[in-house]
Amino acid sequence: MLIADDLDQLLEILPYFIKNPLEVHVNRKNLIEVVMDLGRRPEARFPSGPEYLSNKTVSWYDLDYSIKRIGNFSGDNRSGIERTLHRISSIRNRQGSIIGLTCRVGRAVFGTISIIRDLLETNQSILLLGKPGVGKTTAIREIARVLADEMEKRVVIIDTSNEIAGDGDIPHPAIGRARRMQVARPELQHQVMIEAVENHMPEVIIIDEIGTELESLAARTIAERGVQLVGTAHGNYLESLVKNPVLSDLVGGIQYVTLGDDEAKRRGTQKSILERKASSAFQIAIEIHERKDWIIHEQVDYAVDQILQGYQSFVQRRISTDGKIHIFYEEIVSEINTNQNKAKKKHIFNNIKDTVKDNHISHQQISNNRLINTQINQNLFNVPDQQRLYLYPYGLNFQEIYSIIEGMRFPLSLCREISKADVILALRSNLKQNTKLRQIARTRRITIYTIHSSTVPQITRALKKMLEIHAVSFIKWFDLCKDKTDEQISALYEVKWAIEKIVVAKKESVELMSSLADIRKIQHDVVKLYNLRARSFGEEPYRRLCIYPN
Repeated sequence: MLIADDLDQLLEILPYFIKNPLEVHVNRKNLIEVVMDLGRRPEARFPSGPEYLSNKTVSWYDLDYSIKRIGNFSGDNRSGIERTLHRISSIRNRQGSIIGLTCRVGRAVFGTISIIRDLLETNQSILLLGKPGVGKTTAIREIARVLADEMEKRVVIIDTSNEIAGDGDIPHPAIGRARRMQVARPELQHQVMIEAVENHMPEVIIIDEIGTELESLAARTIAERGVQLVGTAHGNYLESLVKNPVLSDLVGGIQYVTLGDDEAKRRGTQKSILERKASSAFQIAIEIHERKDWIIHEQVDYAVDQILQGYQSFVQRRISTDGKIHIFYEEIVSEINTNQNKAKKKHIFNNIKDTVKDNHISHQQISNNRLINTQINQNLFNVPDQQRLYLYPYGLNFQEIYSIIEGMRFPLSLCREISKADVILALRSNLKQNTKLRQIARTRRITIYTIHSSTVPQITRALKKMLEIHAVSFIKWFDLCKDKTDEQISALYEVKWAIEKIVVAKKESVELMSSLADIRKIQHDVVKLYNLRARSFGEEPYRRLCIYPN
């Protein structure tokens, strides 16, 4: 990873009592910014924390010394040093005089976006999120160079504060062949964005710090014209962007929708819900929490829908260490639409603990968009996805059933499409009024389980029953038959047929054919997998197994 910072040029604008300590500082390569406030000691900020550079306080003369060596300040109180990436921001008093300077070090870090290089090749629009100073501008500067030089695309940068391509009329070499359009005043950024599309035929437009509603609308307009967007916005998480009324249009916007009674029952939600208004202007969203720790949302539309509905969804985490990129898939839960269910969930889990005293339930409150590793969730259920039973709840609270499944560690997955379901759980009163649901279940051969009321004990009892009946779907017959003789395999399938066709289906006991002790032991093991009881009786060599229903 190659870093170019032109630090000496920044030090040249500083007074001697600030410049000299920095020139010999052991950590100067990691310098973030220098702060000069009138009447205070100068301060240098590093990733490890701030340090005072001198006991001398900053005077009017010191501020004037630095101001004369930089360009004019724009409408957003920012300036720069020509042909460098450094940014100098000013603080003014009520009379408009400058009483403080923040001199931020600008660096071109070549190789910083190798962690998402594959995403650039998809030609999809990318939105980078993160708190100030986490490296968003550095990342899009490198993205601009890669797209322009290595992928040979027509790239135009909308550089509002000259922070991406540096101060002056000649852009910094760090952006490669990409072109740069400067913005006269920050409030005109949205106009320059549209002008870039209309006048310069770009394939990609790079925008830093999208922060107003007009800029959000301009980004949507550009996306609808088929131009790839790469932009940044302040916000630690995608959910914080969804909640932001000014910037939510970047990810499709949100609106309240009132559902009909039948649809609300089918979804298991209230009648008034939040939904996405339109398609997102960006297809990929990246949360930069640390410089080498990024969260990837590869389908923004789907991720926003999951957030609005309060579901858990999977995200991709990429961590770069020692030149290697490690990719993990993690589960994330949204706070939206879950606050109203907190008291209800607490009641549910208390009931579960009272109902099942033999099971230890560990329930972790998840808030503020905390991440849970997928591996933890898999260990909780300990059953692969392909062996899960897919449940479609009709007229029942989705989150309530999910809480019970999670607490009881049942190998069940909830689905909202009846076409993907293996079983249906519904209130008996609702099922009587819905002939269409019964017809669909009959056509698709989906078993319907009914309960009188949506209490925790009744739901738990129904879930246990469906798992007992469908236990066969969790048995790996290929593994059971592996390294077995033909005689042993024949005995295994005899047990399978007897349990499925007689014990489970007809609730009757069944006797198997007589067999030797080693064969009966294998048959006993299969019976245990079905959670059934069996007993051997008779005299050798005619001793045989009898299987009993629960």
